[in-house]
Amino acid sequence: MTIDPEQLLAAKIPRIEQRYTARDCILYALGIGVGLDPMDETDLPFVDETRLKVEPTLANVLGYPGFWQRDPAFGLDWVKTVHGEHAVRIHKPLPSAGHVVGASRIVDLVDKGERRGALIFVEREITDQASGDLLATVRQTVFCRGDGGFGGPAKVLSPPHPIPERAPDTHIDIPTSPQTALIYRLSGDYNPLHSDPATARDAGFERPILHGLATFGVTGHGLVKRVADSDPTALRAMGGRFSSPVFPGETLRLEIWRDAPGQVTFRTTVPARSVVVVNNGFAEFAA
Repeated sequence: MTIDPEQLLAAKIPRIEQRYTARDCILYALGIGVGLDPMDETDLPFVDETRLKVEPTLANVLGYPGFWQRDPAFGLDWVKTVHGEHAVRIHKPLPSAGHVVGASRIVDLVDKGERRGALIFVEREITDQASGDLLATVRQTVFCRGDGGFGGPAKVLSPPHPIPERAPDTHIDIPTSPQTALIYRLSGDYNPLHSDPATARDAGFERPILHGLATFGVTGHGLVKRVADSDPTALRAMGGRFSSPVFPGETLRLEIWRDAPGQVTFRTTVPARSVVVVNNGFAEFAA
């Protein structure tokens, strides 16, 4: 099925109300690998309900509409969709329990051409159900590898955040578990690409890959740990471009450049395969 741009832009992504608890916060943290070292006392508060710290990237799974690309109404070759870019801005520190509303909408799309795919830009605002306060804004670029050539207008895309031409100022290595994707999916993303070997092979991967947002969460945890002394309320925003898949069980290396007070550039790699997995990253912290 070929994309109908007018129909796609007008399509409604389900509005989601969600109640979450400390248990959900802990499950999310476990899904991004927190607690693999039970002696790391800086990590334990993220998985201990008696002194719970909330991962700021939890916003990515709050009010999440699920794998909406799979709905035939959108006309997408969903097996070939992957996460291209992602950014989150935290307007208020996330509480350890709440009742939130996630309102998602498709804000733009780009036709890269036949056999080159298409880009869909999605924005989700997460608000507190009772007060209406805006808690976080999530922006996502979906790369639809099988859906180019539908005749969309040519557009000039914004350049990616640049990586400095010098060695990083610091880095941190972060392990993942072979079970990471199986745990992370329990936070709401049940795309079989991350759990079913046959689906992964159909999509061109040798085995299930880690969710892009799990990699993003691992990276966010590393940023908070290295830049903000494990204070999750200090992170204001972060974003980056997914450039290669991660296989569960691999160790990630987060490279960080300090640009200015409260501002850093980052890149995430898998040293064992010499590949960059999140590129052109930026993050903002409370100064």
